[in-house]
Amino acid sequence: MTNPPKPNGTIQPLLDVMAALRDPATGCAWDVKQTFESIVPYTLEEAYEVADAIARGDVIDLEEELGDLLLQVVYHARMAEEAGAFSFGDVADGITKKMVRRHPHVFGSDEERRQGAVPGMWDRIKAEEKREKAEKAALRVRNSGVLGDTGADCGGGSDGASICAEAASDQTALPSQLDDVPAALPALVRAVKLQQKAAKVGFDWPDLKPVLAKMREELDELEAELTAQDVDAAKVSDEFGDLLFVMANVARHLKLDPENALRSTNAKFTRRFQMMERWLAAEGRQAAECSLSELDALWDRAKRAEHKG
Repeated sequence: MTNPPKPNGTIQPLLDVMAALRDPATGCAWDVKQTFESIVPYTLEEAYEVADAIARGDVIDLEEELGDLLLQVVYHARMAEEAGAFSFGDVADGITKKMVRRHPHVFGSDEERRQGAVPGMWDRIKAEEKREKAEKAALRVRNSGVLGDTGADCGGGSDGASICAEAASDQTALPSQLDDVPAALPALVRAVKLQQKAAKVGFDWPDLKPVLAKMREELDELEAELTAQDVDAAKVSDEFGDLLFVMANVARHLKLDPENALRSTNAKFTRRFQMMERWLAAEGRQAAECSLSELDALWDRAKRAEHKG
């Protein structure tokens, strides 16, 4: 039986716990079989739960959710270490160096601190980081001796192979303004970030008016597909996606976070619908037993109640 490490306010006991869980001989069968890909959904879920705790102002839950999110970082770092790619220490050192490098007005020379955060500083530093990252990836490929075909020199296994393959692909792909926007982001968030990147090179509308015109155009195109003689589901989906993309652009021009705005509306819908359910329960009824007109009337009542409250 493995003796559990004792928490002491540092990261090491958690690293020891993860190492024990991932031990092929004595660890947890479920944890041992996990991969980077299989853990990703949990990583995303934990990040959302942190955001939810913050939105609710629940600091007790926030403490717990931050721990759950930290576990995800430790999990990925442990699997990478097993693949011979990097360790948790490398992750911690990397982000520490990045924060120091990106804040010369705090950690730099006397002259840099006097200058403060000068315009263009962040873009210049991030460009330097991108070059360093490309050089590091190239070095990994040269050291591995492979281009991701077996993963043997990256620590073995499919995860090691994917790391090598990613490093190799970084060297062959044509650099793009959009490279730094992760594909795994929530679609609405990614849309805004893609638009922000494009705007930096001038590919943007000058103000909100043409964006709203484009929104109406996309809505008309969606309606046209819906009313076509032979409705094509793929085309409807495409036009709907275009409409969502331009709505993200509307939010960006309004300097709003569309994800937060939608989250707020989801919460509002939930409050009002649950209010309706409580009123119906007091009468011994359920929503499924009501007509649409009854539900609409209850919805209007819930809106009025919220506005009065």
